[in-house]
Amino acid sequence: MLSLLVSPDLQEENEAGFLAKRASNSAADFPGAKVRHAAKGAGSEVVPVEDDPTAGGNAPEGTLEESAGAGAKPSMQEVFGPGGFLEKCMKGGFDRSTVSSDYEHRPGQLEMAEMVHDAFETHHHAIVEAGTGTGKTLAYLLPAICSGRRVVISTATKSLQEQLYEKDIPFLQKHFAPNLKVAVMKGRSNFLCRAKLHQMADQPLLKGMEEIDAFRQIRDWSKLTETGDRAELTFLPDDSDLWTRLDARRDTCTGKKCADFNQCFLTTMQQRAKEADLIIVNHHLFFADLALKQDDFGSILPEYSAVVFDEAHEMEDVASDYFGRQISNYRFEELARDADQTLRLLHQGTPSLLRKTQRIRERSRGFFELFPPRDGRFSFARNEREAFLEQNREAYDALATALKSMETEFAVLATKPEELTRIARRSFELRQELSFLFESNEKNFVYWYERRNKGVFLTATPIDVSQILRERLFEQFDTAILTSATLTVGGRFDYIRQRLGIDHAKERALPPEFDYPSRALLYLPKKMPDVRDAGFQAAAANEIVQLLEHSQGRAFCLFTSYSQMNDLFERVRSRVSFPLLLQGTAPRSALLERFKNTESAVLFATASFWQGVDVPGEQLSCVIVDRLPFAVPSDPIVAARVRALQDDGRNPFAEFQVPQAVLALKQGFGRLIRTKTDRGVLALLDTRLQRMPYGKIFLESLPRYGTTQDLAEVARFLEGNSGSKRLSANSASPA
Repeated sequence: MLSLLVSPDLQEENEAGFLAKRASNSAADFPGAKVRHAAKGAGSEVVPVEDDPTAGGNAPEGTLEESAGAGAKPSMQEVFGPGGFLEKCMKGGFDRSTVSSDYEHRPGQLEMAEMVHDAFETHHHAIVEAGTGTGKTLAYLLPAICSGRRVVISTATKSLQEQLYEKDIPFLQKHFAPNLKVAVMKGRSNFLCRAKLHQMADQPLLKGMEEIDAFRQIRDWSKLTETGDRAELTFLPDDSDLWTRLDARRDTCTGKKCADFNQCFLTTMQQRAKEADLIIVNHHLFFADLALKQDDFGSILPEYSAVVFDEAHEMEDVASDYFGRQISNYRFEELARDADQTLRLLHQGTPSLLRKTQRIRERSRGFFELFPPRDGRFSFARNEREAFLEQNREAYDALATALKSMETEFAVLATKPEELTRIARRSFELRQELSFLFESNEKNFVYWYERRNKGVFLTATPIDVSQILRERLFEQFDTAILTSATLTVGGRFDYIRQRLGIDHAKERALPPEFDYPSRALLYLPKKMPDVRDAGFQAAAANEIVQLLEHSQGRAFCLFTSYSQMNDLFERVRSRVSFPLLLQGTAPRSALLERFKNTESAVLFATASFWQGVDVPGEQLSCVIVDRLPFAVPSDPIVAARVRALQDDGRNPFAEFQVPQAVLALKQGFGRLIRTKTDRGVLALLDTRLQRMPYGKIFLESLPRYGTTQDLAEVARFLEGNSGSKRLSANSASPA
């Protein structure tokens, strides 16, 4: 699991009564008076723009008070409507660097803002599908500010977090809420631990000149940084081993007993969050916090009364990770490494104790080498685990004994520093996890293992998280907003509701902001072999080559597996002259930047590029998908969820596999049209969309693209010829 941001020691302060006071500040206070939050130290205000000291003489005519009447409550219509307050701010010459002057009223944005505002005011849940171009971040941020409540904003991607904090929030602070307080919370491993830095400076445990130089730069940076966030360290590689020895993971944190507690970057971050009106997190941190609350281990986030999930289509997968259990060979290696380092720093590294940590390292390596060497994810059901233990009981017992032996040795020490108590606790937790993963048989868990390169991961994942989320989230909090561009299947929210356990919510799929019939062309080839046919890959390569010639590169080729991606990359690379980029040859961010900055580039990629990637303009003019993105049926989690639905007398293909694939396809196609002026071709090489009855559900779920089966039509469309006017529109959802 993710290393977390806040030590349980930071949660001792009682904030009882905070939410009741804060929730009493409603949007009714917004127009005529400043909204002051009752929480100690919060001090956030929501003010009309004419009171904004940064606006000076540039305030547009027709302010909130003037349009709503002194002392009256402004509606979202008056803020987001035609000629409304937001439009006047955008056109008033304030933010030319981030906002263009051609802003126009968007009906979908107004409708979403009214829905979210109503949810905050009347305390209910809401689900909103809002496509690209809706302006959904402002449509939930402004109602959140108006609510007078502390609201958590949870996103799936780093890019959206950055957009919120670096663009949307400053705009709102400048024009709507100059005293708005916002905190961004991240996992603990993102932050520097001052105590570890001081310890390593006193007793250097550095390897080579490169690491010594990096440590010197980190030490200098620590004296200047206000956040301690490693994102500021541009010179440090993502896989830096040095950082893992300096970060503030909970495993090694001593909380208030640490001499650096008051200067700790985590303490500072937690204080900012306690005083904030809006707290921006990612889904991983949110569900890590929810899982900690479930286990009565305290919490990470301060008290809040409402939450907005942007990119809500990701919630089930992330929640499944954090309500599951996992161990890996890396966790045992890290325990041994941290124990060694701590013993040496505390001058307690006796030969006997160091032998104990070395024994853990040896036993864990021997144990995990017993798993088959092939990469991939594999079922580890009850009978398979029993057979594994029967064959390898000695290695299993030896690993558990090595952990227990170190804990016992620590327990008999005359002095027990807090750092060693933490190490012993980690060892005990690892033994508990090991026992659970091999000897428990919880009905709602699927047990599986995965080998990735040098890593072996043993996992128990909830088969169904809907009941967990129903009880822990939707019944505990009276307001949750779920939004994304991809939540409906065939125009309905049934799938997302069932998977997440959200029973009572108002819902709306907003109409698209883009003119898809004229801006996007869906190409469905006539004569492709079935995807299961041996000739499919060769035929797909021919189609890709022709499409790339028409689009002059400038394309994403998206695949549902690495093997298909690599095979088609090899088939295509010698037949085209465009620069080809392949996922896995460089970090994801580097590949994306290279694509954006390389004329006529083509990127071959898999799942991680299907969503959260934004390339507006002509640089991306074609998205090619090789096949409908059905999840691999042999995947242990997918197979377990299919069996669970079958056992319940339901149809897993119609209720789970098709809807899941529909949302994935919508995400992939969503990469192409990012602005109103974007134009391009979407190509799906899988003829099942046209041949199979379920194909209609996919088409009804997509926007009303123009469609063709003629490559010549694709060429004319990309050239901007009038031939594109003859295109039909598919039978899409009325939303």
